[in-house]
Amino acid sequence: MIERHRHLMTPLNQKETFKRLMGYAKTHWKKLVIALLLLLGATASELIGPILIQIFIDDYLTPREFPQNELVMLGLLYIVLHVGAAGMNYVQMLLFQKVSLEIIQSLRIDIFAKVQSLGLSFFDQFPAGGLISRITNDTEQVKELYISVLGTFIQNIVFLLGIFVAMFYLNPQLALFCLVLIPLIIGLMLLYKRFSSRYYARMSEKLSELNARLNESIQGMAVIQIFRQERRMLREFKAVNEDHHQAWLKSIKLDGLLLRPAVDFISIAALIFILSYFGITSFDQLVELGVLYAFVNYLDRFFEPVNQIMQRLSVFQQAMISAGRVFRLMDHDEPSPGQKGTGSPVINQGNIIFENVSFSYDGHEDVLKNVSFTIHEGETLAIVGHTGSGKSSIINLLLRFYPLERGEIYIDGVALSRYNNKELREKIGLVLQDPFLFAGDVSSNIRLYDQRLTDADVQKAAEFVRADRFIENLTGGYAHPVGERGTTFSGGQRQLIAFARTMAKAPKILVLDEATASIDTETEEDIQHALENMRKDRTTIAIAHRLSTIKHADKILVMHQGEIVEQGTHETLIAEQGLYEKMYRLQKAY
Repeated sequence: MIERHRHLMTPLNQKETFKRLMGYAKTHWKKLVIALLLLLGATASELIGPILIQIFIDDYLTPREFPQNELVMLGLLYIVLHVGAAGMNYVQMLLFQKVSLEIIQSLRIDIFAKVQSLGLSFFDQFPAGGLISRITNDTEQVKELYISVLGTFIQNIVFLLGIFVAMFYLNPQLALFCLVLIPLIIGLMLLYKRFSSRYYARMSEKLSELNARLNESIQGMAVIQIFRQERRMLREFKAVNEDHHQAWLKSIKLDGLLLRPAVDFISIAALIFILSYFGITSFDQLVELGVLYAFVNYLDRFFEPVNQIMQRLSVFQQAMISAGRVFRLMDHDEPSPGQKGTGSPVINQGNIIFENVSFSYDGHEDVLKNVSFTIHEGETLAIVGHTGSGKSSIINLLLRFYPLERGEIYIDGVALSRYNNKELREKIGLVLQDPFLFAGDVSSNIRLYDQRLTDADVQKAAEFVRADRFIENLTGGYAHPVGERGTTFSGGQRQLIAFARTMAKAPKILVLDEATASIDTETEEDIQHALENMRKDRTTIAIAHRLSTIKHADKILVMHQGEIVEQGTHETLIAEQGLYEKMYRLQKAY
């Protein structure tokens, strides 16, 4: 990854992360309060149970007194408390999990909205697999925090407090001893947190790398197979997978040592102490069996929630690491360029002026150097040149995919920076060399989810570019399903759908980025006819690889190493016998 994005792999401070996660819970405070009250009620009901048994043993069983009415009431109270606790636990758990799912839903929407607001420069340098991992795997880990961790923590902490209250009620001296256990357990948790945070951060990083490699390999599978690189790709994938495996293994070893085994050791030591205390005390004074039973019962109940909390610590650590990575991405400040200044200028004619424009992607090497040209309304400007000459960079700046650094661009006499994105996107239509089709159907790809476009508008746009000819022959016509990236269509068919998508907006300015570079012979005539229709009465910029397609352009710019080295019509440039004439002659030879 590019060095300036390296910080995105580093999670945030856990205290800050936890605070931000809790901020998502504020809007659900009513449900959380109700759930907490039910939790308190259920905890109190469960804690009263051993006291009722202690009363039965010491007041009735030991003296062998069995008054029917009192015992029935005692038994009914015990049953009611347990049934009530079960009911309250069910409702509070349901409320906690419902709130948790709603919070995760909001978090995923927020991070996806953030990703969509980032500039294209970010996507040029950050692997797609890593982003997918943030939005899916990391948020899934955060979901586990809300669903299985926080509810368990709250419930068991409340339960522990209740146990201490009951212990002090039965025997204050022993209860004070049990307080000594708290620092031991907290120390164990801090020790676990210290080491596990390193391992889980490593695991999350390697999982992102795995996703990135999977995404890259699947997208480039044809290249991998044609160059017989399967073994190398598998070897590299195995290496990353092994790193991920080793991080997991270290966390498993840590869990096996510091979670339940360590707590079980402390609990056994505490039980030995309690039984020894009652045993020694019995030599000098009477020990009530009910109190002994209740205390041992509470001690057992004390360590069960501790064990549950410790078992959830691993999930908590993973969730905190993942949440930190999510918030790092959400805090990343690399927005797409936006409007500067006030007002809402409108593009009416489509006149374009580039004035001494220079640009660099990396801040070091210029890919455009003092580029200046003018296009008048309704004219067609063609841009040609070798790969890397700066052709696409001109388009990227005109569409404001990247911020303009030096020079100025004007549309209808107004600086590009003064237009809002909505106006630019509606008035400038773009067709790429490799058209991207979304999963859905043909109609949704032309409409591109713009509900303002009716079915009639969609069909009219298709007819305008002659895409209706093959669409109507498809099963279902405009409702014909489109798979991922439209792989079931030919290159020419995908391009015609992209043309229809662009023309459905009726743009004032049309940008064609090598739109005819990969067309097939079956649809070439339709595409050429579509291009003629599309260029009528609108300003057009066409990046061309096949020079024969731009012979009738009003002006041709010849780019070389970021500079305009020649410009003019096809005839004048041929007559000059410069770079354009050499390129044209070479293409004709083939």
